[in-house]
Amino acid sequence: MKRLAGLSALALIISSTSGCGWLWGDEGYFRDRGSDYLQAQTTAPMQVPQDATHVKRLDPLLPIPRNVADDNISGEFEVPRPQPLNAAADTADYSLQRSGSSRWVLAQRSPAEVWPVARQFFEDNGFRIAEERPQTGEFNTTWQRFDELSASLGQRLASSASSGDSEVRVRVRMEPGVQRNTSEVYIVSVERPAGSTADPAFPSTSRNAGVDALLVDEMLASMNRSAEKGGSVSLLAERDFDTPSRVSLSEDGSGNPVLYMGSDLDRAWSGVGRALEQGQWRVEDINRSLGLYYINLSEKPEDKQNEPGFFGRMFGSKPTEQEREARAERYQVRLSKVGENVQVTVEKNINTVAPADVARRVLSLIQDHLG
Repeated sequence: MKRLAGLSALALIISSTSGCGWLWGDEGYFRDRGSDYLQAQTTAPMQVPQDATHVKRLDPLLPIPRNVADDNISGEFEVPRPQPLNAAADTADYSLQRSGSSRWVLAQRSPAEVWPVARQFFEDNGFRIAEERPQTGEFNTTWQRFDELSASLGQRLASSASSGDSEVRVRVRMEPGVQRNTSEVYIVSVERPAGSTADPAFPSTSRNAGVDALLVDEMLASMNRSAEKGGSVSLLAERDFDTPSRVSLSEDGSGNPVLYMGSDLDRAWSGVGRALEQGQWRVEDINRSLGLYYINLSEKPEDKQNEPGFFGRMFGSKPTEQEREARAERYQVRLSKVGENVQVTVEKNINTVAPADVARRVLSLIQDHLG
């Protein structure tokens, strides 16, 4: 029955386009009216009575441009094809951003891709990494004298520091940018007198402007050189960036399956999203502010490249919207911050938890793709 309806629709389309001039022709009901404005006539401008006073000047609302090549042209006008935009080609992979006295690097790449490039810059210049947390996008260097760093960078840092004999420590932080797949890289340093055992904390904002600005500039130049050379991305670092330190599938007090992740909420959100994209179900919607992924267990992940064409949709056996709605199995995956961990649960809706077997199946898939 469905194929018969498709054949009938195709026959109707062919008959309509072939012999129905009254419908589609130049005088037809659905004719192209795109060139009608060429037949418009210019009328005399509106005149104000000569005895009128305190009257606002009347100017034409839609004046005809004076640089029109030919105002007597007739026939159908063909709109020229738009030229491709070149704005994207002018955007560098890494650029310097300023706001007041603050300086940071904006990268047109995800934090996971920027992590190994930034880390490599500091290692190449003699910095020793003391602590790194890929899950939060941060790493710190140890206390070092300027003469322990590379000769060129160390000398310039010493001249920019409050004292050339002091020791310096650096924190590098990478955050997701405002736009998708972009990153912002911040550097903040702290100094102490040489030989001191004090361990001052990192400030929330830069207080050592000379040193921090020089490090940002040098790191930016190094990143751009790496991009020109086609520097590779550390797949291990990319995988570790949003991978939680601990993942355990357990149950709450009511016996409902719960996935516990040792991570902050931002990294957990990224990791769960990546795991669901690699899964076997469709993510229909997300709500970042509520920490929700909306999934449909009856649908496969959306694949635009393998969608059927016009005739495939007309004569194929693709289910109707009513059939898809009838078999839909919609659930929501919720992320909640609980203490130092993130709790992942599966719900039917805001008032009803998912059946235990369904929740365990979804959470097990997420757990498998997080490692």
